[in-house]
Amino acid sequence: MSEIDKRNRLSEEPFTYQTTKKGTVVIYYKGKQIKIIKDSEAERFIERINEVEDNILEEQLLLAKITGNFKRGNEKIGKNKRK
Repeated sequence: MSEIDKRNRLSEEPFTYQTTKKGTVVIYYKGKQIKIIKDSEAERFIERINEVEDNILEEQLLLAKITGNFKRGNEKIGKNKRK
């Protein structure tokens, strides 16, 4: 896990989620709602989150990947390589 989260941001547990009665999943980042997942995507998410439920860092990584808030800071590198 240390290779993925080099700055230890996921250890602060910035992501949380809430499952509604309808099966919709609401994902929060530092207390702010950032994504809503519905239907089959929500079901897959719940299955995957239940698999890693005991490992907080894996859970945080999964939430980061789903929200797209993953490995920030590499946008400039990719942009420069295309030139």
